[in-house]
Amino acid sequence: QADYPFLLHLPSDSILKSKPPVLIFLHGRSLSRTNLDLVKRYGVIHEIEKGRKVPAIVVAPQVLAGKSWEPEKIMSVLKFVQRTFDTDTNRVYVAGMSLGGYGTLRFAGAYPGVVTAAVALCGGGNTNDGCDLATVPLWIQHGNRDEAVPISESEKIVKAIKNCNGGENLKYTVHKGANHGALERVFRTDEMYDWLFQYTKSDKN
Repeated sequence: QADYPFLLHLPSDSILKSKPPVLIFLHGRSLSRTNLDLVKRYGVIHEIEKGRKVPAIVVAPQVLAGKSWEPEKIMSVLKFVQRTFDTDTNRVYVAGMSLGGYGTLRFAGAYPGVVTAAVALCGGGNTNDGCDLATVPLWIQHGNRDEAVPISESEKIVKAIKNCNGGENLKYTVHKGANHGALERVFRTDEMYDWLFQYTKSDKN
């Protein structure tokens, strides 16, 4: 049983039949409702609908308005997908923006042994998770003109991660002059997907 409703995108048959990875997309607050169509407005599903080929099963859950992403509930969605399809459990990726950026870091912090790599855009995290997050390849990005979520939110978690292992698995990008919404463009770049998909779990011994 999955604890969030979700959109699911399956890759081509040839990829689906050869143990594909799973990419979880976590949306921001503006898409929180009970209408799954909203989840197509920006992000990974939006890009797929515009023609991007993503060589993974993409699952995009939706959180209720006013709620934060809960790691256990995200895990229930992942488990549902992994039970339903034969996937590569060494390749589980997460990408989220804003509220979804927080969700991404909370999920990776709760399940560092499950998440292969993650991208968190204009969010933040719990600094107590710093040492768990330090073990996961993370690409944290924030605009320095963000008025909705101040860049200090990302800076705090970056500092907590670096205090653990110097940030050896961390990539941190500051987008100069970018406001909160501007980071949506990251989903339109090949770079984000290429960065995520280069990792497999065995890299992390």
